[in-house]
Amino acid sequence: MPTAKLAVTLPDDIWIADLSTRFPDATFRVLAALPDENTGVGLVEITAADVGGVLAGLDESEGVRVFETLYRGDDRALVQFETDDPLLLLSIRNSRAPFEPPVTIVDGIADLEITAPRDRLSSLADQFRTFGLQFDVRSVRTSIDSESVVTDGQRRLIETAVEQGYYDTPRTCTLTELADHLGIAKSTASERLHRAESAIIRAFVADEAAVSSEN
Repeated sequence: MPTAKLAVTLPDDIWIADLSTRFPDATFRVLAALPDENTGVGLVEITAADVGGVLAGLDESEGVRVFETLYRGDDRALVQFETDDPLLLLSIRNSRAPFEPPVTIVDGIADLEITAPRDRLSSLADQFRTFGLQFDVRSVRTSIDSESVVTDGQRRLIETAVEQGYYDTPRTCTLTELADHLGIAKSTASERLHRAESAIIRAFVADEAAVSSEN
């Protein structure tokens, strides 16, 4: 399943975009968020040299219905808020892509990571466009479901090889040592590893090819 790292440019008229561009050295980390019908409730950690100024700006933001400062230090504050501008949250909800906190926002740019099937990632991109959110794809990586790619025995073999250091660079476990640890012949260990590695590589190449064809 693909994991995409996205950089979303928030519209200037959204309160958190306006606030983060007014305080470009501040970092907003959305730790939790829940979209409602047209509003959103969230928990954000604010780190800034002038955290008092950021909180004062938050108090004046029209897009924030209410907020409560749960903690305030010299350069950090933890705030619970309710907003009328949950465009990012609504995009994620409507696409049914799972929300993976934290979302980090600096100078009007939100960095987030989404792991979801390709159709939901595509739906998320459509939702961004619907709400007028510009975005860049920072990276896409594919995780392989080992449960379906290799057998239970092959998975245990690979896990043991990793634990013993066979895949370390440089190796801290030779094939002979791995075979001795498993109590099997060296040739048997080699053949089983080769089959497991081949299955994983074929699955990875096939998934990458599918991702490339959709982009």
